[in-house]
Amino acid sequence: MKYKKIIELLPAYTLFIFLLSSNSACSNGQANNKQTEDAVTDTITTFVYPKVPTMLNTPELRADYLARHYWEHVNFADTNYIHHPEVTEQAWVNFIDILQLVPAQTRDIALKTLFTQAEKEKKCYTYLTSLADKYLYDPNSPMRNEELYISVLDAMLQSPIMDNTEKIRPKARRELAQKNRIGTKALDFVYTLANGRQGNLYSIKAPYTLLFINNPGCHACSETIETLKQSPSICQAIVQNQMKVLSIYPDIDLEEWRRHLSDFPAEWINAYDKEQAIELKSLYDLKAIPTLYLLNKNKTVLLKDVTAQEIEEYLRKISKNISE
Repeated sequence: MKYKKIIELLPAYTLFIFLLSSNSACSNGQANNKQTEDAVTDTITTFVYPKVPTMLNTPELRADYLARHYWEHVNFADTNYIHHPEVTEQAWVNFIDILQLVPAQTRDIALKTLFTQAEKEKKCYTYLTSLADKYLYDPNSPMRNEELYISVLDAMLQSPIMDNTEKIRPKARRELAQKNRIGTKALDFVYTLANGRQGNLYSIKAPYTLLFINNPGCHACSETIETLKQSPSICQAIVQNQMKVLSIYPDIDLEEWRRHLSDFPAEWINAYDKEQAIELKSLYDLKAIPTLYLLNKNKTVLLKDVTAQEIEEYLRKISKNISE
């Protein structure tokens, strides 16, 4: 079953009116009370949004309240929710959308509060962790968000409802997620060129470094290469010596890599990981290939595991701010 993101269903302004306005499902009065009573008697037919206090009269304040109280009408001791994803899974999708409207601290609090509430019933708790895996961790999810997933992992690792064995996987994922996190220094590694010469990530001198971990020949990699080659902002940054692109092949089939060298622009640094340090030492999370990182001149991570379009947009905004 495909669940629509609420921002796909409604424009941003309408989203605020629908979810945050005192005249919506969150309004005062008998209608809201009846809806809440109905939800108590039949928890699997609808999801009831919390009533936002009328004193919170700005979209920001109302979004903050809604994120923190989103699940307050859900009885997590009731396992019926698990069997009705048309209610609960859609509610989860909308919740993640709402978290995009609030500050990082509120997002963290909202997620950790949710998982604490869900500890009333382990089946419900496990169901929520599966939704987090599906929407926030799976590389094929359009809603994938590592920062949100880190909050979930932290909640899982602190939860008394999970035993030590059950915490092995989230612990490993948490350790990997911490590496190369936005705002931290990217992990260094040695690369080798086709002629045998070597260098390392930190030896690249440029205001920006685009790290492109890829497996030439794969369909997604070929598409990304073409998108990067045609990106106006990326091409301009390269021409103006504002950016270096390091394309790194992390695997061992060098014949395959050499066969596709002509696919890459000559001005890129096209190399392979001779020691396979990226993969064997888990320096970078390779659950999805290709993987793109944007680094500043100090090799601090600006963007992590993003699309070529997101990098294009980031550079366009920087260029616009400079021109203004």
